[in-house]
Amino acid sequence: MGEVLGDVLGLAAGVAVSPLPVIAIIIVLATPRGRVNGLVFATGWVVGLSALGAVMLVIGGQGSADSHGQPADWVGALKILLGVALVLLAVRLWRHRPADATQAQLPQWMAALDRFTPVKIFLLALLLSAGNLKNAPLTIAAAASISSSGLPVGEQIAALAIFVVVASLGLLTPLGVFLVMGERAKNMLGNWKEWAARHNIAVMAVLFFVFGLKLLGDGIDVVSS
Repeated sequence: MGEVLGDVLGLAAGVAVSPLPVIAIIIVLATPRGRVNGLVFATGWVVGLSALGAVMLVIGGQGSADSHGQPADWVGALKILLGVALVLLAVRLWRHRPADATQAQLPQWMAALDRFTPVKIFLLALLLSAGNLKNAPLTIAAAASISSSGLPVGEQIAALAIFVVVASLGLLTPLGVFLVMGERAKNMLGNWKEWAARHNIAVMAVLFFVFGLKLLGDGIDVVSS
């Protein structure tokens, strides 16, 4: 279990640093029903990561490790594929980042968040977790490592749960601040949103590149061992 957690916690940290979902939940918290909508958003996020990870555990199956306890070759191939995809996305994002961070534009759908129903907020959180171009590959890679570890099913589920908790810390932090501080948190959260909006593309490009290289290295190590 310790070896598996050591492999996936770094990937969980990569998911946790997600500027766009953080901006989204801060906007949601500023809506008239911010407390309820924020909890709905967080629930959707956790469900999305958990569902994607669970599907990968089922696909990978128990006992995929080889006789020496090493991950199966398919895990290495998958990590190489995901790593290449992330590196290419990083290059594309970096080339298209705004020259002036103050001119960065948020997606148009964010302007309509204050009119979203709880169902739409839940579905949006699902999309930003399980459908995100960074979060989905990292979650798939983490779940693949867990499923190929040969751990009992209960320990695999526990490892995935720990991954989801760590991967949700970036999103749960503004929610926790709002729940504790209430209206007093608005200025602080507003500053966080402003910073995240300005540097979203640059941060994402760097994260894509760093974790793409990590997945490439891990995948090559698995295939060559």
